[in-house]
Amino acid sequence: MRLVAAFGVPALVGLIVALTMPRGPVTNGQALLVMAAAMMTGLAAGTATRSRWAMLAAPVAYGLAFELGRLGASGPLVDAPQLGTTYGVLALILGRGVHALLAFLPMAAGVQLGTLLSREAFGAAAQGSVGRGAVGAGLLVLPVVGLVVLMLLPARTPPIVDSDGEPVPGSIATLEKVRIGGHDQWISIRGQSTDNPVLLYLSGGPGQSDLPFSRVLFDVLTEDFVVVGWDQRGTGKSYPALDPVSTLTLEQAVSDTAELSDYLRERFDEDKIYLLGESYGSFLGVLTVQAHPELYHGFIGSGQMVDPLETTQRLHQDVLAYAAETGDEALAQQMRAFGEPPYGNTFANGFVMGYYDALATPYTPPRAYIEKGQASGIGPWGILASEYRFMERLGVLRGLIDLFDVMWPQMLGIDFREDVTELQVPVYVLDAEHELTARRDLALEWFELLEAPQKRIYTFENAGHSVAFEQAEALAGILKETIVPETYAE
Repeated sequence: MRLVAAFGVPALVGLIVALTMPRGPVTNGQALLVMAAAMMTGLAAGTATRSRWAMLAAPVAYGLAFELGRLGASGPLVDAPQLGTTYGVLALILGRGVHALLAFLPMAAGVQLGTLLSREAFGAAAQGSVGRGAVGAGLLVLPVVGLVVLMLLPARTPPIVDSDGEPVPGSIATLEKVRIGGHDQWISIRGQSTDNPVLLYLSGGPGQSDLPFSRVLFDVLTEDFVVVGWDQRGTGKSYPALDPVSTLTLEQAVSDTAELSDYLRERFDEDKIYLLGESYGSFLGVLTVQAHPELYHGFIGSGQMVDPLETTQRLHQDVLAYAAETGDEALAQQMRAFGEPPYGNTFANGFVMGYYDALATPYTPPRAYIEKGQASGIGPWGILASEYRFMERLGVLRGLIDLFDVMWPQMLGIDFREDVTELQVPVYVLDAEHELTARRDLALEWFELLEAPQKRIYTFENAGHSVAFEQAEALAGILKETIVPETYAE
């Protein structure tokens, strides 16, 4: 019976979790359920064995059963660990590391409590031993309680306020769950008036969640637009919608974008809306506008992507050139080990991304952009923002890895210079002088080839890849003074 309690029950729980949550807990509800099951499992093991060695036996049995039970799952966070890059270490922490924290800590606390209670019941512990056991149990239970409290904290988006800090009458500032493409996904809606035109923002990546960034940096846009941010399926607050990945296709992403656009048109009684895409969002935006021109007044591209494969190939050569200039032979060897793009795994792409800053030419972003970011308190990747609950903060980072792994290979066969040479809506491209040449040169080539009812390009000296965020004040002026007058009918 002791062996069953120490090994069998934890293994059974691990197997059940593997079958129901092959990626481990991804929502607050799932996390709380796993923690409760782990605590009860540890309590049973500790009570039955009356020995703290169950603190090792129970987690080992749970972990082995869980790994065996989810052998059919795939993705960077569940595949065999690759510790050769920072990206691989991050994947290990966000996948197995987070699950271990949520399961093993409560399990250890349960074992300690069970051991203490059983020893007291059977009179097997001296008074000093009981005291030490109680202290040990407390040290384990307190962080478990802390995790539970963090998970119970709600998410919110701050109201839009006037100069006196009071909510603007008639404004809207909400976080909402909507059903898109058969999956629950999250959007933020912010605007000083619901009568203004609607602007749907598509974030980068693929896999990036920009809800807090669009709230902080696009606040100036809310004066004249209803600004909608969207955590696409598999990103941020919508990370639980990642599976089944077999239906996560570029075609479905286009369909989801059109479906959300239709929803916004109907909700705000608009004939059409505006579409703003950043990086991957600019890629998805062009494909959506091409397929559904009837939905949009115009398209604005920032950090415009054109041919992901050629961009990756150019970046590969740029990193090799950087290694030669700096005498970094280890870097050169690593790049040669990856082989020519397209790379065989996501970790190679993540490694190259780590050198983007080194490849970019130095510049000073606008002061407003820097000051807003510093004052926002949203933290790196926005994970400290109020828009996220505890597990959603992890979903921000998980989405950057998992969704990229699914979507990026599907993008490599598309070149807008051949596949999208004409659009039926006005197109406005935000060009940045300090964008990586591997991206910028292709964007400029495509823009020259493109035929559209209206097309304009705006070049900014002090901007890089995220030009819409960096130059939000200028973008607001362009929208108000040029784009809306040219395209919007009351």
